[in-house]
Amino acid sequence: MQNSKPTIIAITGASASGKSLFSHTIYKELVSEIGEHGISIIKEDAYYREQSHLSMEQRIRNNYDHPDAFEHSLLTEHLKQLVDKKPIECPVYCYKTHTRTTDAITIKPTPIVLVEGILLFSNPELREQFDIKVYMDTPLDICLLRRIERDTVERERTIESIIQQYITMVRPMYYQHIEPAKAFADVVITKGGKNRMAIELLKAKIRQLIIS
Repeated sequence: MQNSKPTIIAITGASASGKSLFSHTIYKELVSEIGEHGISIIKEDAYYREQSHLSMEQRIRNNYDHPDAFEHSLLTEHLKQLVDKKPIECPVYCYKTHTRTTDAITIKPTPIVLVEGILLFSNPELREQFDIKVYMDTPLDICLLRRIERDTVERERTIESIIQQYITMVRPMYYQHIEPAKAFADVVITKGGKNRMAIELLKAKIRQLIIS
C-alpha cells in the first residue's frame, strides 16, 4: 500500500462513547505489529479553535459541542496534505485554558490514518475525506457517567459544572448534530470502546488494506 492513497478512518460518536478508547486500542495494537510508519492517529479535539483573544469567562461559556467550536477547515486541509504524503503540524489544545498552546505535533504521512472525535461527520467537506466511517453507538446515560468520571479526574472539574454543561450543551448538541450523523456511518459499533470483536474486525480490515 506504500504507493497508493492513504486510507483515512473516522471514528465518531457522543462524548465519552468509547471512541477514544476504541481508536487508541487499535492504534497501539497495530503499532506493535507494523510500527509507527504504518499508522497514525489524530484527535479532532486538537482542532478546537484558538481562543487566546477571549477572556477566560468567555472561553468557559462557549459551546464546545457545536461544530463551530472546531476549525474543521484546517483539519480538512491537514488530511488532504497527508493524502498528498506531506507531513502536518497538528495543533495542541489545552482543556484547562480552553485554547491552543504554542506547541504543535508533527504527524508524518502513513498508509492508515485514524481520526477520532465527536463531530467528524457534521462538515460535508471533512466527511468526504474519510474512506471508512465508524460510529460508536453508546447509550447517553453511560456516556454521562463516563464523562463525570473522566472530567473530575483528568480535567479537575466539579460534578455540578459537568452536569450543567451536559444539560445545556452536550445533550442538545448530541441530538442536533451527533446522533443524526449515524446515517453517514459505514459501521455502527455497540458496547463501547471495549468491544473486542469490533476491534479485531477493524484491525483485520486495516491489515488487508496494508498488504493489498
